[in-house]
Amino acid sequence: MDKLDRNILAELQMDGRLSLTDLAERVGLSLSPCHRRLRALEQSGAISGYRAQLDAEALGLTFEALVFVTMRDGDRDTLAAFEDAVTGVPNALRVQRLFGDPDYLLQVVARDIREFQRLYDEQLSALPGVQRLSSTLVMKNVVENRPLPL
Repeated sequence: MDKLDRNILAELQMDGRLSLTDLAERVGLSLSPCHRRLRALEQSGAISGYRAQLDAEALGLTFEALVFVTMRDGDRDTLAAFEDAVTGVPNALRVQRLFGDPDYLLQVVARDIREFQRLYDEQLSALPGVQRLSSTLVMKNVVENRPLPL
């Protein structure tokens, strides 16, 4: 990956809807070489997809919490069952397995505290292998959706 590839990625991180013509112009390439590089970046996995970035608050999802999950057991089957099940919780926007204690960190959104409580009681606490849940509320997002440093 060279400087031109990084420039292409940087431009697309800022505006994924750029036309190929506009992208080529911004990175200083003609259309065909820009298109070849773009396809190569997609095929290599450097670009994993394209999607719209939505504003959760504008869509009524104004409640955000971080949920720490401590597992009862750390065996492979228990962790796999938990990970399979948590992928089915649409309110869990991000799920990360951690080193140490706790075992997982979930970023969860909901419409309000009542919806979060229902989600917590009915879905999160019922996930396989969960020993303990602990949550903290997000007061304010200071940095989010930052482009990767290229």
